[in-house]
Amino acid sequence: MTSPSETPLALLGPARLIPLLTIDNADDAVPLARALVEAGLHTLEIALRTTAAPQAIRNIRREVPGAVPAAGNVMTPHDLAIAREVGARFALSPGHSDALLRAAADHPEMPYVPGVATPSELMHVMSAGFHVVKFFPGPSFGGPATLRAMAAPFPHVRFCPTGGTSEDDLEDWLSQPNVIAVGGAWLAPVEEIRRKEWTRIGDRARAAVAKYLAHRRAA
Repeated sequence: MTSPSETPLALLGPARLIPLLTIDNADDAVPLARALVEAGLHTLEIALRTTAAPQAIRNIRREVPGAVPAAGNVMTPHDLAIAREVGARFALSPGHSDALLRAAADHPEMPYVPGVATPSELMHVMSAGFHVVKFFPGPSFGGPATLRAMAAPFPHVRFCPTGGTSEDDLEDWLSQPNVIAVGGAWLAPVEEIRRKEWTRIGDRARAAVAKYLAHRRAA
């Protein structure tokens, strides 16, 4: 039987950098996604915290070839159902609940990445079969040093830190072997999305991709 973590591993592995997007106007979704995809960022996490988010995911899935839209801020089984309905490629949460873990296990066609902040929380989601997790809020819970400490007792777990990451700590996060990708709202700040500053967002994304590629070559 396929592990609940196998597909998230395949989806997140190539991404490495994931913009976390808060979209208030569904009409902004396509130009925003195009700017990011053209800059080299294909996996996009759209937070289900606005009424526009479901339609934004639909629009990106339909109109932006090469984009991999994911549903973020999934809090309930109902949110997970919305993610499936609108065509999100996978779903992520800042935390988890037993009801959400059960719903995700019941619908393996929707890959799911639960959130954890502590070893106890990690052990709980591992017991449900999940070994790819969001580390949230990563900087507030010790940053890369915490994941270095978790590497030995949890060697098969892979983390996607979010929740206050920045360009300044990007290389430190990506230097951790157990970090599969880094998510960040800083790649496309919500105020710039509201002002439709697609060129500015694209330029920042290109700089981040260049920084990551330079780090990878030097590693």
